Amino acid sequence: MNLSRSRIPDLAQLQAFEAAARYESFTHAATELNLSQSAVSRQIRELEARLGLELFERVRQRVILSENGKRLLADARALLERAEDMTLRALGSRGLTGVLSVATLPTFGSRWLIPRIPAFLASEPGVQASIASRAAPFDFAVEPFDIAIHFGRPSWPQASCTFLCDEVVIPVAAPGIASGDPAEVAALPLLQITHRPRLWAQWFDLQGIEARNAYNGHRFDSFSMLISAAIAGLGVALLPACLIETELAAGQLQPVADRPLTTDQCYYTVVPDGKTGNPLVSGFQDWLGAQMAEAQPVAPGQGPN
Repeated sequence: MNLSRSRIPDLAQLQAFEAAARYESFTHAATELNLSQSAVSRQIRELEARLGLELFERVRQRVILSENGKRLLADARALLERAEDMTLRALGSRGLTGVLSVATLPTFGSRWLIPRIPAFLASEPGVQASIASRAAPFDFAVEPFDIAIHFGRPSWPQASCTFLCDEVVIPVAAPGIASGDPAEVAALPLLQITHRPRLWAQWFDLQGIEARNAYNGHRFDSFSMLISAAIAGLGVALLPACLIETELAAGQLQPVADRPLTTDQCYYTVVPDGKTGNPLVSGFQDWLGAQMAEAQPVAPGQGPN
């Protein structure tokens, strides 16, 4: 059964309640809201009547939140914050022809997507991009992004996954940490990515090398920090080629062995079921695929160009 609209509080009533709760004063709340003290008092009485709850206890010249008021305050603040966010987004969308909201893996977004996206936006005048980082799958019903960039398996509830590219990792280090021979890499200090503890072991297995130190080395919980650690000369890192294009081109990182590894996981674009027919989303998805194809990622058995 739907709640009658007449029982739902007005935002003005919630604003009066939140301000009065914060100051413990109707007078101070009235000053902040540019209202009279009697207007604030009236709005709070109406809110109490709608909810059937006493929200404040009146003690001499002060008002103190009741237990009911304390329970309501957090929810009221959350609603007001959402209303403010909605208003700011609406103000920011004036004059636009569309808004594209993208969720992306943090390091992939900062190192691969952001340097390329100006070209897409130049082809879509009037479109505003809203890009957020998400390291793990989320519920599109709760966070209504238009499209997400996902790493792992092609599985996401109420959404369609489209292959973007394989993950190809290569062993790299700062200039001066030279090898060239896969067997010699095992003697170098290895850098680990915390959430992929078997990555070095998989690489050594591919080379037919038994490396007792495959699980040893400094650990970092993001590829962004792992890249910085490799540049700083802490050791050798196995890094996705698509994330270190700039560093390879600038000579900040160099391959220490001509042995790429294609892992068993891939990058995907993910579109929620309700957005599959959206021309802007489809165009962006196609553009991502074309950009990835042009990037010419390292193929198995080849060194980076």
